[in-house]
Amino acid sequence: MRYLHFGSPWVQGAMRIARPWALELEYTRELMMPLLLRGETGWPRSVLQVGLGAASITRFLHHHFPATRLTVVEIVPEVVHTARTYFKLPDDGMTLVPGDGADYMARATATYDLIVVDGFDGRGRAGRLDSVPFYLDAKSRLARQGMLAVNFLTRRKTAAPSIERMGEAFGERVLALDASEAGNVVALAAVGPRIGFTIDELREAAARLKAQAGLDLAGTLSRLAARGGRLDL
Repeated sequence: MRYLHFGSPWVQGAMRIARPWALELEYTRELMMPLLLRGETGWPRSVLQVGLGAASITRFLHHHFPATRLTVVEIVPEVVHTARTYFKLPDDGMTLVPGDGADYMARATATYDLIVVDGFDGRGRAGRLDSVPFYLDAKSRLARQGMLAVNFLTRRKTAAPSIERMGEAFGERVLALDASEAGNVVALAAVGPRIGFTIDELREAAARLKAQAGLDLAGTLSRLAARGGRLDL
């Protein structure tokens, strides 16, 4: 295993050298839960990733969804260099945009099926990436069946204020997953047709997705099952 740190003990990303396309950290797998909820054939056609980190999401999508149009925005040049040197960042099949993710979201004109946000500085601060204007901009960049997946760090604070800010932009269409084993909280938001599944239906779909892309969401679904018998978003 190879880990990425930003000058602190906090793990910012991980890669199993023998299987670089696999998602080793639970929160990275949960950021891909929209693949389970919007699992129609050909979805997602396009993905915007804000925050490169150790390129875990990038490698996973590049390997398992090669037809997907992938755009990655990263503000820190050293992160890009590190991902290329030590974390097998793909050389093709993606567009890498240097710059601030909030600025990009505000000026972008393209729409995306899936937007994934996992951006922090060395002290774990998300800055403008966790603000109502940013979430409103992200909502405007989602395609008709689009979804947003955001990672929050909860080592020092609760994610509740961040979830509330997402709710100001998306209304009731926000789902916060329970904290992962590492203390991360992933929240999902959706536009377009409502999403509704029983837990049994989700487990059946998760088994198919695991066979297709090696994505193991069993732990996440067990925590959801403890809340009740159905997921609605």
